[in-house]
Amino acid sequence: MTPTPGSGRLPGSYMAPGSASFAEFLVALRGESPLPVTGAVGEVPHATTIVALTCQGGVLMAGDRRATMGNVIAQRDIQKVFPTDEFSCVGIAGTAGIAVEMTRLFQVELEHYEKIEGATLSTDGKANRLATLIRNNLGLAMQGLAVVPLFAAYDLSAEAGRIFAFDVTGNKNEERTFHSVGSGSTFARGSLKKLYRAGMSESDAVTAVVQALYDAADDDTATGGPDVARRIFPLVSVITADGYRAWPEEQTAQVADAVIAGRLTSPDGPNAPLQ
Repeated sequence: MTPTPGSGRLPGSYMAPGSASFAEFLVALRGESPLPVTGAVGEVPHATTIVALTCQGGVLMAGDRRATMGNVIAQRDIQKVFPTDEFSCVGIAGTAGIAVEMTRLFQVELEHYEKIEGATLSTDGKANRLATLIRNNLGLAMQGLAVVPLFAAYDLSAEAGRIFAFDVTGNKNEERTFHSVGSGSTFARGSLKKLYRAGMSESDAVTAVVQALYDAADDDTATGGPDVARRIFPLVSVITADGYRAWPEEQTAQVADAVIAGRLTSPDGPNAPLQ
C-alpha cells in the first residue's frame, strides 16, 4: 500500500499492530520473503569452517578467514563471526553474500524486538528467530545457495554459554560442549574431541580452536590455515556475563605462532592422553 501523494502519511503496514518480528514486518510491507527465491546462479563465494566451544565463564567462537569460489580462493581475510547483540554472535558457513545479509537482518531483528517489547529476547527466542530466517532461505538452499550458521550466546538466566547448530531447513539443535560447521567441520570436531575439557580457561579454549582450525585446513582445501606471510589469523570472539568481545588479533597471532611452532616437530598436533 502506498500513501496518498502529499498526504505525509505512512503506509498502513507501518501502523498495523502485529508481532515484534522485523522479518514478519518486511513480509507484510513488501508482500514477499526478505530472501526471495530466484533462478539458478553460477559460482559464488562460500565461507567455510566455524568452531565454537563452551569454556569457563562463557562461550567462544572462531572462524577461519578463507572464502572459496569453486577451486579458487575468492578472499583470504573474510570475516565469518559477527556479534548479533550484546550477548550473542553468529558464525557463517555457506553462501557468503546471503549469509552476511541474513546476519544483518538477524541483528536488526533482535534490536527491533528489544525496542518494541522493551526487553531483550531470551537465548532460546534468539535461536528460534534465527531458525526462522534460515527456513525462509530454503528455496535458495535447494538451488545450492545454502546458509548454515552457528549461533552462540551467554544465557544470563542460566549463567552459562550455549551453542546452537542448524540445518538448511531451520531445524536447531543445542550443542552442550563444542561444535563446528562448514566444509572442514568434520576435521575440526575430530580435533576438538581430543582437546576439549570441561571448564577450560579462556586462553586454553583459544588455543584449542586455533588447533582445530589448523587441523581443518590441513585436510580441507576450502579452509584457510594461519597465513604467516600475510599475518592473517582466525578471528576469535568470546561471550561472558560481561558481554561480547573480540579476542585481540595480536594475542590470536601469538597463539597461532605457538601452534605453528609446535607443528614443526609434531605435524599432527598434540595427542590426547589415553585413559
